[in-house]
Amino acid sequence: MPKFVVQEHDARTHHFDFRLEKEGVFKSWAVPKGIPEKPGIKRLAVQVEDHDLAYGDFEGTLPEGQYGAGKVRIWDKGTYDSEEWNDNVIVFNLHGALASGRFNLVRFKHGKPNEWLIIKRSPNPKKA
Repeated sequence: MPKFVVQEHDARTHHFDFRLEKEGVFKSWAVPKGIPEKPGIKRLAVQVEDHDLAYGDFEGTLPEGQYGAGKVRIWDKGTYDSEEWNDNVIVFNLHGALASGRFNLVRFKHGKPNEWLIIKRSPNPKKA
């Protein structure tokens, strides 16, 4: 199964980097308020450049003067399965310790091309 990672990033502004493995890279979004934890919650997700898969294990400090300078720590990671993936909608199920359940990423119709909403659709699966 493909991997996902959520990294908390204390850069110029505090945000979370949400990454989904696809086609040999991490498709990536900056999520200012973090991944929604309750169904129905919508959060802005700004698509950024793809990242190398090796970046999914990165924790540390990016030095001043470098793009994204600041502290990075892994908030959660795991696997996911995709139900739908097209230019405007991504429907997926996260299987992580903190981020789990069904989510949608939906591109804003009248916003900037890199602006999406991430929406939690169903609760976390019950633990056995």
